[in-house]
Amino acid sequence: MEKLRVLGEFFFSQIRGKPIYDHQGRQVGKLRDLAISWEGDTPRVTGIKYARDIQEHIPVDQVDHINADHIGLLHELNEATLAPLQPDEIYMGKWLMDKQIIDLKGSKVVRVNDIRLFWLQGRDQKHLVLNAVDIGLRGLARRLGVEFLFRRLENHLVWWEFIQHPEDKTGSLRLSKEKQYLDQLHPADLAEIIEDLDYKKRADFIEDLDVEVVAEAFAEIELDTQIEILEHMNSQQVSDLLEEMPPDEAADLLAELPEEKSVELLNLMEPEEAQEVRELMVYEEGTAGALMTTEYLALSPEITVAEAFTQLRRLAAEAETIYYLYLIKEDQSLCGVISLRELLMAEPDAQLQDIMQTRLISVQSQDDEREVAEAVNKYSLLAIPVVDEESRMLGIITVDDVLEMLIPDRSSLETFANIFVSKRAMR
Repeated sequence: MEKLRVLGEFFFSQIRGKPIYDHQGRQVGKLRDLAISWEGDTPRVTGIKYARDIQEHIPVDQVDHINADHIGLLHELNEATLAPLQPDEIYMGKWLMDKQIIDLKGSKVVRVNDIRLFWLQGRDQKHLVLNAVDIGLRGLARRLGVEFLFRRLENHLVWWEFIQHPEDKTGSLRLSKEKQYLDQLHPADLAEIIEDLDYKKRADFIEDLDVEVVAEAFAEIELDTQIEILEHMNSQQVSDLLEEMPPDEAADLLAELPEEKSVELLNLMEPEEAQEVRELMVYEEGTAGALMTTEYLALSPEITVAEAFTQLRRLAAEAETIYYLYLIKEDQSLCGVISLRELLMAEPDAQLQDIMQTRLISVQSQDDEREVAEAVNKYSLLAIPVVDEESRMLGIITVDDVLEMLIPDRSSLETFANIFVSKRAMR
């Protein structure tokens, strides 16, 4: 492996626009951009674009030295030695500066404000290589010519070895192991990243993630933004996403789409999931039916506590909440409810019908959503069942859906919900 000696390091913004002189000190142009070839892990500079109105550049092997004041050439500028941009080359400033990149440490989308380069001496020739991108405030200040105001700030660098080659010139820069990290990110943080991405990039970004992860993040995104994102995804992607979303949220989303598009997506979904969503879409906006979800825990009142725990382990992943277990007769009528706390305190061989609460608080599907909110607040419930006129169980409304109805602004909702739920959970 060739041993390289560092001759100098600098940022692109520090040399951009600097004069270029030939070996006799005559100015031949200014550094407008750098042509780079991205082979392997580290991109290297192949040439210097010295004028705006040409598509050729000075090969980097013609450069003698680079400093903060100017670039010096070994010989006079010879048009015969100028090189056109090759298919595997790009202009660094044009295609990499301002590119969006995800700051994994801060869980946010940032932009490439500057690029650090190393001027290296090899055994037989010199090399100019890209070392890191600067995504910090100091990098932006340097680019604007006011770095002196921010010298106390450290440069926020992402080393080039952690950056993947973009699939196309217009794509965002991606980090190695990015998907592995993003799949483990909190849905709220992932939602912020999706919202901050350029709308043209969102669909590709979402396509690279597991659909279950995207579905959880989607719940944290405002409805208008959800619709905007779906408009840039293909129908199969959207149907897969809708299948993973809670049916009530999928129904809300489809209700905002044109009827033709909504029907198309429902037909692409699995029949069982599509039917659940269709049933929810028939309820009028502003009613309990429009707020409810069909994902709840329903058990037979005749089983024992031990049997209930066995079923709970199997069903819990599909439920909106596991705090309440609803006891349903064979005719689907609601006859009782048990909280998870009560279940934990009960004897394993006790039957659920002997320990269940029979004084039930419920609402009907046509009830006004304000009535639902009043009942949830009055009885300090984390969820309330929705039944029909024959007391048959239709679904549940969770406290977070009630709060979202009362406080549409999601940032205020999250703060209030944490306080609201924690107080009731302690009772």
